[in-house]
Amino acid sequence: MKKPTSTARLPGTPAELCIHYDGTKISLTRIREVIKASGGILSERFGHLLLRLERPPRARQARRLQEGLNAISGVLEARISATGQLRIEFDRQRISSQALQQALAGLGLPVAASSYTGSPGSAPYGDTAPGPDGKSHGALSGASSEMRCALASGALLALGAAMDAWLPAAPPWLAWACYAAAYFFGGLHTVREALENLRQRRFEIDTLMLVAAAGAAALGSWAEGALLLFLFSLGHALEHYAMGRARRAIEALAALAPDTATVRRDGQLVELSVEQLQVGDLVVVKPHERLAADGFVVQGVSSINQAPVTGESMPVDKRPVEDPAQARAYPGAVEAISRVFAGTINGSGALEIEVTRRATDSALARVVRMVSEAETRKSPTQRLTDRFERIFVPAVLLLATVLLFAWVVVDEPMRDSFYRAMAVLVAASPCALAIATPSAVLSGIARAARSGVLIKGGAPLETLGALQSMAFDKTGTLTEGRPRITEVRPAQGVSEQELLAVTIAAESLSDHPLASALVQDGRARLDAGTAIPAASGLRSMTGKGLAATVAGQPVLIGKAELFGSGGEAPLDASTARVIAGLRESGRTTLAVRMGGRDLGAIGMMDTPRASAQAALQQLRQLGISRMVMLSGDHAKVAEAVAQQVGITEAWGDLMPEDKVAAMRELRSQAQVAMVGDGVNDAPAMAHASVGVAMGAAGSDVALEAADVALMSDDLRHLPFAVGLSRKARAVIRQNVFVSLGVVAVLVPATIMGLGIGAAVAVHEGSTLLVVINALRLLAYRDPMPTVTKAQEAA
Repeated sequence: MKKPTSTARLPGTPAELCIHYDGTKISLTRIREVIKASGGILSERFGHLLLRLERPPRARQARRLQEGLNAISGVLEARISATGQLRIEFDRQRISSQALQQALAGLGLPVAASSYTGSPGSAPYGDTAPGPDGKSHGALSGASSEMRCALASGALLALGAAMDAWLPAAPPWLAWACYAAAYFFGGLHTVREALENLRQRRFEIDTLMLVAAAGAAALGSWAEGALLLFLFSLGHALEHYAMGRARRAIEALAALAPDTATVRRDGQLVELSVEQLQVGDLVVVKPHERLAADGFVVQGVSSINQAPVTGESMPVDKRPVEDPAQARAYPGAVEAISRVFAGTINGSGALEIEVTRRATDSALARVVRMVSEAETRKSPTQRLTDRFERIFVPAVLLLATVLLFAWVVVDEPMRDSFYRAMAVLVAASPCALAIATPSAVLSGIARAARSGVLIKGGAPLETLGALQSMAFDKTGTLTEGRPRITEVRPAQGVSEQELLAVTIAAESLSDHPLASALVQDGRARLDAGTAIPAASGLRSMTGKGLAATVAGQPVLIGKAELFGSGGEAPLDASTARVIAGLRESGRTTLAVRMGGRDLGAIGMMDTPRASAQAALQQLRQLGISRMVMLSGDHAKVAEAVAQQVGITEAWGDLMPEDKVAAMRELRSQAQVAMVGDGVNDAPAMAHASVGVAMGAAGSDVALEAADVALMSDDLRHLPFAVGLSRKARAVIRQNVFVSLGVVAVLVPATIMGLGIGAAVAVHEGSTLLVVINALRLLAYRDPMPTVTKAQEAA
């Protein structure tokens, strides 16, 4: 992405940015997500269309349709996935959504009934094709129809061949009629696509197969032509069926949330559709029911199976929030123990939850929409194979033309030259290459989503599978993110109660996690009846601390480095010594000043995650050889935590801009992932090869900002994501090798005399092989679950 530029603006008008980007490296949808995560708003001028085609196109057909869509005036970017997911970014000033739908109809694109059109800033999730049972009926019926036609063609071909072989006395026209009928059923779907190709002035494999079959019939080889069409139609029917499995694996996510919910309104329980739920509604969840909406628990205690959304293997205990009013005002700050998600399964206790998001904005809905959009994003290997095909296909057509006129030079009948040229065209058609990467990417993304990992496209999937370096944020990633007060050290002449009261008063104004911990632990340490003074005028200094007015006096709370800079007086000697000692013992420290007097220092400690050490060990076994911890805490604190979790490199005293510089330095040496919470770490993530956010189910910003989002805050999902990405990358390479290898063998073989029937059989077989190989990713399992358990026990 190039540097954004801005233009002069009138006072009072919003600031505007114009972003220039490389479409081969980042999609417009990804830019939209990053802008939203950064707090920006895209102009309503730009629309976002997410559709599901009734029948998924073949890979080469999808590319042709994609090029046609991008050529429409007003379309900024169009992508079609192998499963028929269509994403279009367009300019409303140049084309309306209605005109765009008409253009789609003109291109012969049948769109599923429940598709979505919206603006980038308000896109709900795209449950765009499945019916009530979560299945894509249009695609399934299309694949079934093609399969029935292929089987009918095969049966008629076998009947005709049996008459020729075992019933020589039968009238000759009977066998011919069987072959002709086999032509009809075998070529029914092929003719439709070939005519569409010709209408678009393109010569694709479908047209080629018809020409070859017609040529065989003209030469009297009816049986061979029927065999060609049978094998071709059967191969593509099986390919569509196999790809349908990957498609259904994604669409099954959309069926997790129930259709109705029991809501308490005006003292009565009423059943409503989930689309009618409003923010603030109280939903009653019976034991063992699926939850209908995102929200927080206001009544009842239970355990909830969150695996459908977060991938957590064990049910999670839930209890009511302590202060419903505060939870209502700040839903993003609700603790995980009280937060619930649509699509998860309640345990044995009854619950009452307050809805915080409409059905179209739930975590599950956003995941489904983002996975659907991720299908359309090409991986580096796919872009490479696309460029290869642009050179390879014309070269093959030139070779076939030369072979077509070989009879002029070589002493052979024109029939043999024509037959050989057709066989070479069949053998060299790169159908397997076209589907090799998309099928693997789709299966990998679907498998990850099923385990609570959102991977936004082929590029992060491949990159995550190739890198050997990772950088980790400390707080909330390697640690629990719930620091506790360990020491309260008041200055001479100041009581501990005074120090805590001033600190609580100022920190109560902030929603920072550290502030919440200070307030919660500080109140527990206060003596009963201790008054907390009034506070106002919060001013946050990112990465350093905060300033406020408490009891009419200015208060400054933050790192020691905050004092003695920016016009502030340095800390007194005694407070500075206390902070130095606390840092040596690995504590996070805060100094407190009120007026011109230092009140003392507070030491805090964040507990390393129980799973951190085991997860990092798994990453090493997967080939992540370099791990770096980045922290805004003092270097001594960072080193203490790093030693506990098993990281050898710890970089401390980093401001947000320092983390960005650190990522630039690391990336200049090798590809590197940045793992954090996706909120405070968003700038650093943007400069990493892959940004990975934890706990994304409870954070809209994390979902938007990351390339890979771990829906739960369990670090053990990271080795799973890396292992799956490595497996997907291996499958992609295998598929490309098989695809090119078959072409490399078949082309010379057909030139030397291999028949069309055998060429079609191998050609379609290789296409089916790469799809089946890709589908193995749907069954991927974490190869080291027992290691994790053993390490945790140790």
